[in-house]
Amino acid sequence: MNDGDGRRRAAGELESQVMSVLWAAGRSMTPAEVQTRLDPAPAYNTVQTILIRLVDKQLVRRNRAGRAHAYEPVRSEADAAAAQLRATLSGVGDRQLTLRRFAETLDDNEAQALRRLLSDLRPEPR
Repeated sequence: MNDGDGRRRAAGELESQVMSVLWAAGRSMTPAEVQTRLDPAPAYNTVQTILIRLVDKQLVRRNRAGRAHAYEPVRSEADAAAAQLRATLSGVGDRQLTLRRFAETLDDNEAQALRRLLSDLRPEPR
């Protein structure tokens, strides 16, 4: 899909950008509203097609907004990212090695936050 500046978007890039716009808005948006927040702005029909694809993938729900439709994410950005991480993890053979490699990429603040979260979720048995 062309960007308007001649650059071709990577597969799924526009879907990701549309989802980011919807999550940032925190409310339902019409295709025209989404279009104005994308840079460079693709054609209206392109935005509408992407939103329909996201509905088909059950990532977005469509609601009536007068004569038009408005779209909103089905789940939060954090929930969607967690589901994506879980799906990736379930698709690898060596989960422990994958988790280790992931942990190695965390900075000190992220590692400390993860330690706290794991401790809160799974306290040490007494």
